Amino acid sequence: MTDVSNLSSQELAEACARTMWDGDAASRRLGMRLDHVAPGEATLSMTVTEHMINGHTTCHGGYIFTLADSAFAFACNGYNQRTVGQQASITYISPAFVGDRLIAVAREISRRGRGGIYDVRVTNEAGDHIAELRGHSRTVKGTHLPDRA
Repeated sequence: MTDVSNLSSQELAEACARTMWDGDAASRRLGMRLDHVAPGEATLSMTVTEHMINGHTTCHGGYIFTLADSAFAFACNGYNQRTVGQQASITYISPAFVGDRLIAVAREISRRGRGGIYDVRVTNEAGDHIAELRGHSRTVKGTHLPDRA
């Protein structure tokens, strides 16, 4: 058995992400990919499909929000403390279209006590700025990994 306390912060973030990813049917079902994780950081990507298009023939904002929210979740759950989103708001900047590969990069702004603030930038593969999400997290009871793994 490996003592979780002996893991580096990067190893801990990766182990927590693996555990979360295994249970995250929603992100996987939407074709998301976890591209990077580190303490307080995560990058997820997703390709916009024809099933994600709204009446304006652009990507429905709910899918963009879901991608950003998933990146937010992985960024704030890398410390082996179960953490949930308490509040999040998004600003849509540019539309996304069928075939666009969207990339959501989440980074920790502040983490104190049980609360945290995270910013998520969503771009397409060309680097066009699609949206910005600000999420407020709250730790709850429980851990992702047992004291000994």
